[in-house]
Amino acid sequence: MVSIPGDYAFNPMDPALLRDPYPFFDYLREHDPVHRSPLGFWVVTGFDDNRAILVNKAFGQGDFVKNIQLFYGPDFDVMAHPAYAWLSRVFVMQDPPGHTRMRNLIAGALSLKRIRAMEPRIRELARRELKAFAHNAKSENFITGFAYLFPTMVMCDMLGIRDGEFSDQLLQQLNTAIADTFPVFETRALGPEELAQADRQMEFLTAFFDDVFEDRRKNPRDDLTTALVNAQEGNDSLTPEELSTSVIGLFGAGFETTAHMIGNGVYLLGANPVERAKLVTDPSLAEAATEEVLRYESSLQATYRTALEDQVVNGTVIPAGDRVLTIVAAANRDAEVFSNPNRFDISPREEKPLTFGGGIHYCIGAALARLEGKVFFEELVTEYPQFSVDLVSAKLRKAFLFRGFEHLGVSLN
Repeated sequence: MVSIPGDYAFNPMDPALLRDPYPFFDYLREHDPVHRSPLGFWVVTGFDDNRAILVNKAFGQGDFVKNIQLFYGPDFDVMAHPAYAWLSRVFVMQDPPGHTRMRNLIAGALSLKRIRAMEPRIRELARRELKAFAHNAKSENFITGFAYLFPTMVMCDMLGIRDGEFSDQLLQQLNTAIADTFPVFETRALGPEELAQADRQMEFLTAFFDDVFEDRRKNPRDDLTTALVNAQEGNDSLTPEELSTSVIGLFGAGFETTAHMIGNGVYLLGANPVERAKLVTDPSLAEAATEEVLRYESSLQATYRTALEDQVVNGTVIPAGDRVLTIVAAANRDAEVFSNPNRFDISPREEKPLTFGGGIHYCIGAALARLEGKVFFEELVTEYPQFSVDLVSAKLRKAFLFRGFEHLGVSLN
């Protein structure tokens, strides 16, 4: 039982919160639903409050440089760092009209039709990589041996980077580069070495994808990369810089959030034998199981917004310019919305979680992530119904924003 003091102050790097954030979320939702953190931002935990902020255009991204300086101080030169300069160009970090323009161009290429057409190939990749892992499971960590690899392979396939065009070493380089770069999304200041590594890896990623785009201009294919190169709305198209920025974002989001969704889901099935038995007996529950993993243990715990004008949330005035952390993982366990919110139950629910956000910033890759989850869980319980999970040795990442495991022992045989 976690004992939470009455004067509790939210800190995303608190080791106790990183181990199990949900008692802290429950406390804030009940006692201080619009909480002012001493770190300089507001923390919102209730479902209705989160949703109201996420769909309200009066909450946007605001001044990017000022937002980052909140963690480093006013003298920190944000745009001198390639990793932060890249982050500033990602459309989810922008407000309209820049956000609208880039999102429309990218959404036109990453269409629902294209995603649905990928299902047979996604299933083939899931089956192939599960089989490969099954042969090496005694020596491999499921997170690095499958969970990171599978969505990376899916994204490579969508981008038209074919099997013969990359080595296992290059795939590992891309995975490592994303993992080293994405801490710039975190709700904290990075250490000097960590930030320098993020900058170096961003330069590597940019150079890699610039080469891929240049090749597609000369040798177009029926793939997402070519579609992005040719994406147009009227006379507008993505610039070379916007192309690499967008694809790194798509590639990284697919890797970081989908991989942890898969890892979290396998752990939860191992920890909840009744739910696991339901899914093994009825694999058609895979879609509902994916949704419950997204709700119960969201791989993306929270997202930021800035009040673009004075706003009132649950009776509290949030002044223009203030930063707000909407904790969607807390909203997803709000008893006012979800029955038995702290119980993992793969039976279909009518209510949808806020894991993918809302409003104009709703995750553009949500349909792909859901499809990957559904296909993976179907293949797992159909082909390997006797899989086992080592719950004792499981090791969580020491990070708040993206929640998942760095080690998870799984045997498929």
